[in-house]
Amino acid sequence: MSIEKTRSAKLMSKYDPLWEYIQEQSGQTLLMSFVEIEAVCGLPIDHSFLQYKKELAGYGWQVEKISMKQQTIRFCKIEQETER
Repeated sequence: MSIEKTRSAKLMSKYDPLWEYIQEQSGQTLLMSFVEIEAVCGLPIDHSFLQYKKELAGYGWQVEKISMKQQTIRFCKIEQETER
């Protein structure tokens, strides 16, 4: 295994499949249930999600709202500032 592949394997997040799925979405917002998220990334949402969610900015998205009552998470695209 090359050094490059070894580095990327170590840098992978357990939520990378979810971040990639979200990045592929065309809308400005995305509402997903905990069940849908588990189906996409293959693991349930847990407390560590609060730390991992920061990675999503690298994909152009952010977590807008987490509803424990409804068991949903709303994601939104990060607004790109336009130059004037």
